[in-house]
Amino acid sequence: MSDTPVYEVTGLKHGYGDKFLLNIPHLSIKSGASVGIAGPNGSGKSTLLKLLAFLEWPSEGDVYYKGRAVTKKETGLRQGVTLLPQDPYLLKKTVFENVGYGLRMHGNKRNIKAKVHEALLLLGLVPKKFVRRHWHELSGGEAKRVALAARFVLNPDVLLLDEPTANVDRHSAFLIKEAVEKIRNKYGTSLIIVSHDHVWLNSVTDENLKLYEGSIIEHGLNNLLPGPWSRGNDLLWTRHLSDGQVICAADPPDRYSTAILEPSSIMISTEYPEGISAQNILRGTISSMTSDNDPGKVGIEVSVSGMPLTCGVTSHAARSLSLIPGKKVWVVFKATSLHWH
Repeated sequence: MSDTPVYEVTGLKHGYGDKFLLNIPHLSIKSGASVGIAGPNGSGKSTLLKLLAFLEWPSEGDVYYKGRAVTKKETGLRQGVTLLPQDPYLLKKTVFENVGYGLRMHGNKRNIKAKVHEALLLLGLVPKKFVRRHWHELSGGEAKRVALAARFVLNPDVLLLDEPTANVDRHSAFLIKEAVEKIRNKYGTSLIIVSHDHVWLNSVTDENLKLYEGSIIEHGLNNLLPGPWSRGNDLLWTRHLSDGQVICAADPPDRYSTAILEPSSIMISTEYPEGISAQNILRGTISSMTSDNDPGKVGIEVSVSGMPLTCGVTSHAARSLSLIPGKKVWVVFKATSLHWH
């Protein structure tokens, strides 16, 4: 594997009109890495993917691809990089024609049937069952996997995925995870993945970046809790959630500051915890679970008043507490566990 980063970004600013959506002084991504990008809506995640796919060009700064500064003239670089958008478009044709379209466009017609079948199998789509199906005969999860197979078949150096598990069922999300891991292990493909599903993202990546208002503010999948905050009692500040629950924090720089909460600072209980000093005890529902990259750990996302909070427990604790998606739980953390962006 090359020591030259697959991407290096320097002095990048990008926006539309007078408004900059991205401001990234420096970013380096190793060749063969699997990097996740998380952040709230409007933080610039999809825009960054478009820049890395050479579909847009930065207003200021440079993007280097494998050590070369990229210009608008170097459209040939797109053949080594492919992007799966959040809502991928399928041709109004059969599955076979959709998956094989890119190969034909690149003039690569040798063994096209075998290549298409291999890509479908990677994503749990049996060729005999699917190749003759038309685009309108697919479920949402199947359509997303067909679109991903159309990228896999090109054997790209870089695969950019924008919300690959959005609007798909849990089984499809698992198959997509397995497939991207296989293509990375087999071909050394670099993966850059945007997702709101932090638990799924953490299970498939080596490193995660957090984008907020166009800037990289964190390395890791810490939880972001934006304001506004109101001064409460006992020198604490509070944020009121839509269901009436309240988050307590200590000393924000101002009432519109964003708090950062590390997953390791959150405890989970299946019963209301009595006699503890933590100021934050919030009701929630487990929305997703997955095996973590760290053996013996389980990543958990809990929905609290519609707000996702990512945390983790040991596999033993998950079993002993009978934690499963849909289970009602309590999340517990101290006000002093919140630090400020």
